[in-house]
Parts: sequence; C-alpha cells; structure tokens
Amino acid sequence: VQLVESGGGSVQAGGSLRLSCAASGFYFPAWCLGWFRQVPGEEREGVAIIDPAGTISYAESVRGRFTLSKDDAKETLVLQMNNLKPWDAATYYCAAREPTCKVSPGHVWGYYVMDRWGEGTLVNVSS
Repeated sequence: VQLVESGGGSVQAGGSLRLSCAASGFYFPAWCLGWFRQVPGEEREGVAIIDPAGTISYAESVRGRFTLSKDDAKETLVLQMNNLKPWDAATYYCAAREPTCKVSPGHVWGYYVMDRWGEGTLVNVSS
C-alpha cells in the first residue's frame, strides 16, 4: 500500500490549494480514505473522510471551505481547500482504512482508526 501526497505549499489567507493523494497497492474503491492534518505538538486531526459509497464527512472547522473528492479509476483522492485561514497551516496526510468501513455524516474518525498513511505535505498559510 502506498499513498503519495502532493500539492502543498505556501499561500496567503483567503487563497486556495489543491492537495492530491495518489494511491497504489490496494483495491482503491473498497477502502475508506481521508485527509488528516497535524501541527507540531498537537494531535493529528481528521479533516475529511470518504467511504466506498461516496459518503463524506468534514470537520466542522473546514466545512463549507474544503471539498473532498475521489476518482476510483485514477486511484486519486483530492482535497480542494478554499478560503484558507492561518490556522489551516499544518502537515496534511492522506490516509486509508481497510474495508469494511462506513462514514457517518457529521462525524470524522480519529487518526488511530486509519491503517495506512502517506508521508504528508506541508501547507503554510500567511496572514
């Protein structure tokens, strides 16, 4: 299983970034996937998750600004981040959870339930 993130960078507050996660080594359509983020010294937190049926749940702090999508054919998970805030700055990680799994709307899992992780991509947001 391999997850490779890309798309991080530096942006001013109010700007946008698009994170991508290229997956390989597992049957992508059957797994749950998500983006998590972490600031040094703090616990890794869930940002957005999606299950095989396409049910998505967002953390309250990003709802309305971030959009999660996946392309099963391309085995790619994308997080579109708009109207970025300084507190969105973090290392963003792509993660996968083995089948079977199901997302409940309004609830984002803790990092500890995820089974596979990418190396992360850094997002900086300046005010």
